[in-house]
Amino acid sequence: MSVQDENLRIPTNDWRAYQGVLSRRVMAFIIDYAIVGLLWIPAAVVVFFLGILTFGLGFLLYPVLFAGLAMLYFGMTVGGPKQASPGMSMMGLAIARTDGRPMDFLTAIVHLVIFWIANAILTPLVLLVGLFTDRGRLLHDLLIGTVTVRRETF
Repeated sequence: MSVQDENLRIPTNDWRAYQGVLSRRVMAFIIDYAIVGLLWIPAAVVVFFLGILTFGLGFLLYPVLFAGLAMLYFGMTVGGPKQASPGMSMMGLAIARTDGRPMDFLTAIVHLVIFWIANAILTPLVLLVGLFTDRGRLLHDLLIGTVTVRRETF
């Protein structure tokens, strides 16, 4: 049985929905950041020409280009109707909020920013939190009230 988009709003208590989620999240992370990296290349070219047109002022966009592009990417995909980024979809994952409301653009961005902050402070040790919490939730999941589930197993 598979999860329908409208049923994803209510996280299940079935243990099979959370089995192997942590390793799948790592692979989804790698896939998603490879996609964001590929999207960054044409965006960097556009900023380069914008910098030339603005006599160097557009070059100031380079420091925030990757972060802004990643926020837009995750906000539109995780905050969209599938509630999953392309990497998460490839790994059969989706994000659900524990309060039953759908993920929206802003919540997806806040989820990403809290992940970046937690990763900057705790480095990859942030993944250890998932080994000791219910449903394999990570620190940013606990703080924002989300859970990552497998789509195809429940």
